[in-house]
Amino acid sequence: MEIREAMSTEVLTVNPDRTLKEVAEHMAERNVGSAVVVDPEQPGPGIFTERDLLHAVASGLSLGSEKVADHLTSDGTFAEGGWSLDQAANSMVRGGFRHLVVLEDNEPAGVLSMRDIVRSWAGE
Repeated sequence: MEIREAMSTEVLTVNPDRTLKEVAEHMAERNVGSAVVVDPEQPGPGIFTERDLLHAVASGLSLGSEKVADHLTSDGTFAEGGWSLDQAANSMVRGGFRHLVVLEDNEPAGVLSMRDIVRSWAGE
């Protein structure tokens, strides 16, 4: 199965100057575990996840003033739409992450989560 068949194509994208609180609110409203951070000044997207938020909270940072740009992963692994689901799952396990941004023509086309993979393998 290709990654395109399992990924969510409704991607929450945010600007890097948003506060952690704003991004967390958007993630909660959409019931998603990550947001793709798109900065027109930077090549490629970044990703901000629940884990990044957890680290900020545990560090005692001010969620209302800290910018997402300072807490995202920008040098992570990104997938191409033609990847197989097995290839994506192996990459996620090896890298120790639970969300994978899928790019088409260097633009975010979707996000694949571990939940998406399990759902696909379970036949749902």
